[in-house]
Amino acid sequence: MHLCQYISADEEAAKMKESGKKICMTTPLVEMDGDEMTRILWKIIKEELLLPFIDLKTEYYDLGLENRDKTNDQVTVDSAEATKKYGVAVKCATITPNAARVEEYNLKEMWKSPNGTIRAMLDGTVFRTPIVVKGIEPCVRNWKEPITIARHAYGDVYKNAEMRIPGPGKVELVYTPADGSAPQSVVVHTFDGPGIAQGIHNLDESIFSYARSCFTYALAEKKDLWFSTKDTISKTYDHRFKDIFAELYEKEYKEAFEAAGIEYFYTLIDDAVARIMKSRGGFIWATKNYDGDVMSDMISSANGSLAMMTSVLVSPKGYYEYEAAHGTVQRHYYKHLKGERTSTNSVATIFAWTGALRKRGELDAIPELQAFADKLEEATLSTIESGKMTGDLALITSLPDPVSLSSEDFIKAIRQKLESLLAE
Repeated sequence: MHLCQYISADEEAAKMKESGKKICMTTPLVEMDGDEMTRILWKIIKEELLLPFIDLKTEYYDLGLENRDKTNDQVTVDSAEATKKYGVAVKCATITPNAARVEEYNLKEMWKSPNGTIRAMLDGTVFRTPIVVKGIEPCVRNWKEPITIARHAYGDVYKNAEMRIPGPGKVELVYTPADGSAPQSVVVHTFDGPGIAQGIHNLDESIFSYARSCFTYALAEKKDLWFSTKDTISKTYDHRFKDIFAELYEKEYKEAFEAAGIEYFYTLIDDAVARIMKSRGGFIWATKNYDGDVMSDMISSANGSLAMMTSVLVSPKGYYEYEAAHGTVQRHYYKHLKGERTSTNSVATIFAWTGALRKRGELDAIPELQAFADKLEEATLSTIESGKMTGDLALITSLPDPVSLSSEDFIKAIRQKLESLLAE
């Protein structure tokens, strides 16, 4: 049994005096703190839902924007390296700064997306699935089962190079071979006046890794796998994705898919969108990086809220990073700073913690930790189904007379239910 004795004088621990023990961890999680309202929720979740019950071990990295700026974003790199060391990470939502944020935070520069940096370093695939709860019906009435979005985690606009074109001239893509042979070039556009240009890239190695993750995940979940790009327009870039998926499927996965009774097929992304709106769900939709970023928000919002979607980055090398699929909830944070009441949905952030704890328990053979993660998820959903929820869900629920709780009171209501479940 992985249980740790604790001191009864500890205020939080005393609330668990019935058992007199906390669940003990043997290996730390990598904890990546974040920004704005989600940072506030992060602290409350730990204090109310984790520390009273678990001897929580984490290796902490502050990915708040101020600290990323202070460390020249080295802290983001360090957190990814720690994830490689320990295998499992949990991440709070973070700001990807634009020009307005650079001014607001007086930043040294417009730092890249920390999610993009971490995904590139871990070579992972992001799988996002709506959190289904009674009383919150999908906007698309024929969706009966959740649609999982698989998002390629490397390249495209997240590792781009872009330029403001000041006037007439020519923009070219130029490839200079390392072996000294003649360069190759293609004209992007001949400008008659000011404009903009962007260069993006990807790697065969990363696409193969992504495709392999998708096929493996589909087999593990026993769900059909769809893949979509726009190869009719992007005849080289997108077409390469299509070809790699097809090659890998035929060589390594076709027989296993047929034996499992599941299907893989490719279609154009506009056709995929049209099909999905009329489907019943229950499959995995693999997308390129930007497409997955956008479509995961669509899927989560259609299922109730951006805060009602799990997100896990899975690396073929065995690394896992769990996070909420949404942003930092800037508007609520500004209200919080003014002392105004907020009712921010913390479900996805809670499920980021449960996902990481469950995986840590699985890897370290701590069934008590896995069971706790299950109970915390059950307590969260049961709280909503009892009619206690945040304002975003209260507006759309089919449950009668819902109670809209504040950000903190919602988490405390979950704690009450959790304590009841653990006492059973």
